[in-house]
Amino acid sequence: MKKKVMVCLLSIMILLTSGCGNSKYIKQKDNDKEFVIQEQTGQLIRKDILCLPDKDGDLYKLYEEYGKELDIEFNDLPACTSYKINSNESSGLWEFLFVKPLAYLILKLGDLVHNYGISLILIGLAIRLILLPFTIKSNNQTQNMKKAQPELERLERKYQNKTDNDSLMAKSQEMMLIYKKYKVNPMLGCLLSFLQLPLFFAFLQAIYRLPAIYEETLFGLNLGMSPSKGIGQGNYWYLLILVLIGVSTYLSFKQTMNQTPSGNEEAEKQMKIMLYVMLVVIVYASLSLPIALAFYWIITYAFIAIQNIILNYINNRSFRISNKKNKKEKIKDKLAKKEGMKYGKNN
Repeated sequence: MKKKVMVCLLSIMILLTSGCGNSKYIKQKDNDKEFVIQEQTGQLIRKDILCLPDKDGDLYKLYEEYGKELDIEFNDLPACTSYKINSNESSGLWEFLFVKPLAYLILKLGDLVHNYGISLILIGLAIRLILLPFTIKSNNQTQNMKKAQPELERLERKYQNKTDNDSLMAKSQEMMLIYKKYKVNPMLGCLLSFLQLPLFFAFLQAIYRLPAIYEETLFGLNLGMSPSKGIGQGNYWYLLILVLIGVSTYLSFKQTMNQTPSGNEEAEKQMKIMLYVMLVVIVYASLSLPIALAFYWIITYAFIAIQNIILNYINNRSFRISNKKNKKEKIKDKLAKKEGMKYGKNN
């Protein structure tokens, strides 16, 4: 099961870091096999932008040159500084409900704090805080599942070679009783994914489709610059960004893996291999992505790592307290039995 989850996560990461498809990028006029790139930052120029960057910038001139290739007419696009949710017609319900509202929020908060990079970080953290109650519930479910695991394994052994309908129905009923006993809801984990994935995809799409973001700087780094381009220009702070992406991703996924140990050495080994493969893929893909996405990624996954550490501490503390109570109750029971035997002999 874990292996399938990791494969799905890896597939999602590849999809996200590829910009959701090459069809969204503009190709050069004289070479339809090459994409248009802003030379200064290494940024690929997209067809589906929601607004126009600053008129005085090189990025504006580049979009003006390839205006006919845009999904929305160049002259119909608003400036990013005056963008509204109802600016231009939405291409679908997904864009109308998720992408455009998030894009509007990024731009307006960016205007408020005077930096789109800080806006991305604040909204990324806000999304994680909104999802925190569901994350806590999911974590509690994981702990309950760990408690139920021994009984579930015994159930599997009990019905190991039985494939008739009566046995399968009996197994299903006994499994539901175990879930009920330990208060496990298998659908809760799916609910968390259902809630966070649309927000995650919409947020990344909004970042990709707001060219004004890529004209900003944060901590002296151009948000539109790719790490490979920055390192090539001799700025090794971009190399530090790649290291931080790797560290934050590793810590967050490592903590998640520690919450759900399988108890199988071979499975644990495979999980570690998958983790390292995913790290390599993410860091490699990040070489060509705008730094704006890197800041969002680092802050979000650092938050997840810290969140998991705190939740693990709380769960382990509760487990230790519960064990102490159980030991005290067992000692009391033993003492009570001894007292009963004593009085029974005297009588």
